[in-house]
Amino acid sequence: MNYQSTRNAALTASSAEAILNGLAPDGGLYAMPALAGLDFDWKRCLTLSTQGMATEILCALLPDFTHAEMERLVRAAYTGKFETEDLTPTVPVGEDTVLELFRGPTSAFKDVALSMLPHLMTAAKKKCGVDDEILILTATSGDTGKAAMEGFCDVAGTKIIVFYPDGGVSAVQKAQMVTQGGDNTCVAAVRGNFDDAQTAVKQVFAKVGSESLLAGKGVRLSSANSINIGRLAPQVVYYFRAYADLVRRGTVAVGDRVDYVVPTGNFGDILAGYFARELGLPVGTLVCASNANNVLTDFIRTGRYDKKRPFYLTSSPSMDILVSSNLERLLFLLSGDEQLVAKLMRQLAEDGAYEVPEELKEKIQSLFWAGCCGDAETKQTIGKVWQEHHYLCDTHTAVAWNVAQQYKAANPGHAPVVVLSTASPYKFPAAVLEGLGERAEGDEFAVMEQLERLTGVSAPKNLRGLRERPVRHTTVLDREEMLPFVLKKAQEKKWF
Repeated sequence: MNYQSTRNAALTASSAEAILNGLAPDGGLYAMPALAGLDFDWKRCLTLSTQGMATEILCALLPDFTHAEMERLVRAAYTGKFETEDLTPTVPVGEDTVLELFRGPTSAFKDVALSMLPHLMTAAKKKCGVDDEILILTATSGDTGKAAMEGFCDVAGTKIIVFYPDGGVSAVQKAQMVTQGGDNTCVAAVRGNFDDAQTAVKQVFAKVGSESLLAGKGVRLSSANSINIGRLAPQVVYYFRAYADLVRRGTVAVGDRVDYVVPTGNFGDILAGYFARELGLPVGTLVCASNANNVLTDFIRTGRYDKKRPFYLTSSPSMDILVSSNLERLLFLLSGDEQLVAKLMRQLAEDGAYEVPEELKEKIQSLFWAGCCGDAETKQTIGKVWQEHHYLCDTHTAVAWNVAQQYKAANPGHAPVVVLSTASPYKFPAAVLEGLGERAEGDEFAVMEQLERLTGVSAPKNLRGLRERPVRHTTVLDREEMLPFVLKKAQEKKWF
């Protein structure tokens, strides 16, 4: 089955082409119109290992790949790279369950998808007969950048440029990116916030595509953000993994609903839960947890998306986003109307806001619930979860935990709740320490050690070693400089 643009049914692509292209030519996102019509044995999937689940789910969502091909790709992507064989373990915390998505090589949930995407990308390149070098452009609010560079580092036939908001990521996140090794990686800070960087990256794609700026130069652009279906599809797997764990523990029986609470800014992580539901998994309510940048909370509650609001730098910077790109896919999948989606996206670009029809709003509200949590409540939640359950969580997980409690209070008949934990607390050690009632002292690495001494919870090795790594990437750009920068880097034969 082909993918199509969320804005134009005539713009179709195979799953391999969609992975290579990243974005559709009109700026839309690639989506599979009949996702719910896939023939998928979700009950059998629950009996498999995590790698087995990944193989079955990715074969269903990316049908260009044979089962044998996907099995090889999954094995190459995950074997020996995560702390545990199940990749994303679940931990009972109080009456809820925390799904730990930070046990990969960069201590963030993005590792699950970005360990897989380079293998999908290189296989898709061969399948489509493409000889051009693939230049990955990615905007990051903190975690995607490092995870993407780690995944694509020294992968033959690829280069990657990551743009992050200058001053808009944690010190640890910045250190992870600017010390990144590899001859094919490049990192640049952008003056502005994440939305500025993300919008500019989309504009680079549009400009390069419409004006053929790289035609005949042996380079083509693609993306590692969740706008790329090859990045989004692997994230579906951990919803199945968590459900299977709950079945194994006797928390639910096969067929019982489970509610998932997801801290999200760009709407990719929670959209993967919707994909899992469409594949048959008994997903109950998908709870969207936002920080002070609560544009998604307001949208789900009212049906009006309005990015014209103050932008806040928070202690959960990976959610400091006002333009949630993946929401476009949901609007298309629920409405089936690419003309409506194109109209709404034009309104967002031109007016900064749009409102969905009442019928579409009701569909969204039947599937999703939303809440938000400010910085003060985030830090209080970190302290409360530690005191009551002796569980140490990062700021994003704390937002989700807080919203989970709001959701349960408002919905007494809720199903068992799984809270997605998206990052190690050691990526935000100062904020976590403050949540525990302590004052952070020294630089972020000294604060890591302080947090270890206080809690007895060990910092991941990949973060502890950052202090000794040399800084390799120092570029800072204005938004207007990003296109010429990309064109210049695309033509350079060697970066290091």
